[in-house]
Amino acid sequence: MPETPDAKLAVLIDADNAQPAGSDALVAEIAKFGVASVKRVYGDWTTPNLRGWKDAANKHAIQPIQQFAYTTGKNATDSAMIIDAMDIMHSGVVDGFCLVSSDSDYTRLATRIRETGIFVMGIGEKKTPKAFVNACDLFVYTENLVEEKKATQQKQSNAKRIGKSKAEKEEPDPMPILTQAFEMTVGQDGWARLDTMGNNLYQLDPSFDPRTYGQKQLSRLIKSLKDQFEMRTQEIAGAPIIFVRIKE
Repeated sequence: MPETPDAKLAVLIDADNAQPAGSDALVAEIAKFGVASVKRVYGDWTTPNLRGWKDAANKHAIQPIQQFAYTTGKNATDSAMIIDAMDIMHSGVVDGFCLVSSDSDYTRLATRIRETGIFVMGIGEKKTPKAFVNACDLFVYTENLVEEKKATQQKQSNAKRIGKSKAEKEEPDPMPILTQAFEMTVGQDGWARLDTMGNNLYQLDPSFDPRTYGQKQLSRLIKSLKDQFEMRTQEIAGAPIIFVRIKE
């Protein structure tokens, strides 16, 4: 996973299977992993349903790629995007790819890119088939790409209106996957490095995201589960390292 300021990423967006409304959050998320040196959005720009993407592409300097739908009801965008992705991959000008779509047609593309050792990030809705999700090194659900201010305001508003315990939507239980990742990481002393545990979480499920469970970071998620985990910090090579263990 690049996650370095100078990593070059190719961002390829299937406009037929991605919503322009979240383009600001999408661009901000991608920036965490590197610089989007190639930015392209694919679709039939002669159709009115891509009007929203025209504004988003202009705002974020994303190059629109025209692809006519040769047959009514059939999406030709995926073919054009796959061909471009392979050309970019063989050119060797990027360190990773970000494929923005909820379409399972890109499963083989993600797998093929990863076979060359190149990082693949996917971004799509929670309805995205698991095959595509698991074909990526990392998959981010667009539902998690919400502005922190809006999320906080909504929680505060709900809490004031009907009480926090009833207002907030019940979150899924993170313990099964956290326990599995912990068991993969734990040392003989019963403690596991949190950063290594985080890497194992993405190995188990590329779509793992602390935001799914109401927390921005893995460390905050673990801290919120104080009845299940305990944490300690140890300095290693001059840097503070977080360790966790499951309580008896």
